Amino acid sequence: MSRHLYDHPMLTGPHGNPNYGGINSDFNCVHCRAYVTANPLVCGVHNRNHCPFCLWSRHMDLYAAGDRLSACRGAMRPIGLTLKQSRKKYGANQGELMLIHGCSDCGAVSINRIAADDDNDAIYRLFEASFNLDAQARAWLDASPVKLLAPADAWLVERRLWGGRLPA
Repeated sequence: MSRHLYDHPMLTGPHGNPNYGGINSDFNCVHCRAYVTANPLVCGVHNRNHCPFCLWSRHMDLYAAGDRLSACRGAMRPIGLTLKQSRKKYGANQGELMLIHGCSDCGAVSINRIAADDDNDAIYRLFEASFNLDAQARAWLDASPVKLLAPADAWLVERRLWGGRLPA
């Protein structure tokens, strides 16, 4: 008998299909209804749960990326960008650029990897919109350890999205 969580018939669906029922399967966006592929060869990530067009997500994970254990399943609004904390000892502005989402149902805040097929212009518009967050999004961030990137980080965001040289 297998003890792996995803081997459970309620999660794998008919014929043991591991992509059935939300475990890394294609989906329609909870916000804009666009079709989104979760194929890692297209999106470049293994645990896809946000739309590459509007950047909205669904509350899927509870403890770790890809665990798909959240019972909430609420719509998660994109609220800004952050840097994933790095173990590197030296240097500022270290870490991967990540999306910040806030759950409209339970208020949980999570960070998600930017996928290869995400719209860079939409990501930058989100970064700019995060300078004027509403009270709900501010409350979500205040209750979490996630640090929102500030307007002074624009050069960093531009470099991570489009490449180029560092400012003089």
